[in-house]
Amino acid sequence: MIAFGIDIGGSGIKGAPVDLETGEFAAERLRIETPQPSTPEAVCATCAELINHFDLDPEVPIGITFPAPMKHNTIRFVANLDQAWTGQNVSALMKEQIGREVIAVNDADAAGFAETAFGAAKDVPGLVIATTLGTGIGSALIYNGVLVENSELGHLKMYGDSAEKYAAASIRKLENLSWPEWTARLQEYFGYVDMLFSPDLIVVGGGVSKKHEKFLPNIKLGCPIVPAHLRNTAGIVGAAALAAQAKAEG
Repeated sequence: MIAFGIDIGGSGIKGAPVDLETGEFAAERLRIETPQPSTPEAVCATCAELINHFDLDPEVPIGITFPAPMKHNTIRFVANLDQAWTGQNVSALMKEQIGREVIAVNDADAAGFAETAFGAAKDVPGLVIATTLGTGIGSALIYNGVLVENSELGHLKMYGDSAEKYAAASIRKLENLSWPEWTARLQEYFGYVDMLFSPDLIVVGGGVSKKHEKFLPNIKLGCPIVPAHLRNTAGIVGAAALAAQAKAEG
């Protein structure tokens, strides 16, 4: 079965059809620069361009990631796109502008779900927590294959501020931390998460996960902590898989 995933970011909007048997792209990904200003109308037009490029069958499920927390498809607040998105129902807007049913999901949630469907957490029962270490810390909670949306564990409080202001990958560079110094901060952060949730597995993604051997082996928790497998494809794959799941559930 094929589903289509779109990953909306502040600089680029990417899309590809996904083979849901393998979790791999069924055709080469297309990337289009995010329009500036990134108004709802302009971004919807770019998503329509992506969909039309692949000449999708009308029955193909379409999932879209969005770089902001959402509640019932509605944007609560937004940092990396035009502020006109605040309060918008993404699914309703996309249907109105594009003329097709879509499901919308937070980008970190999509990436985490992709890891449970096809990646590092495939077939792992119980609670999986997937995180992305980058400019901030994104997170996704998946319990027995079911996504629990909008966890935002990067905003847990540490030392009076968000944990991501203490332990994100960007902080390592900003404060010129050595790998051992940053690993000590990650130990604190993931130890905190482990204490609160007692997960069965923690998956770590983001660009820095390519260098996982420099920090993950030195983090000791009550559960395994492993690098993500899908990396740059995770948002598109997760969005497509969630769209197919939503369609199957009616």
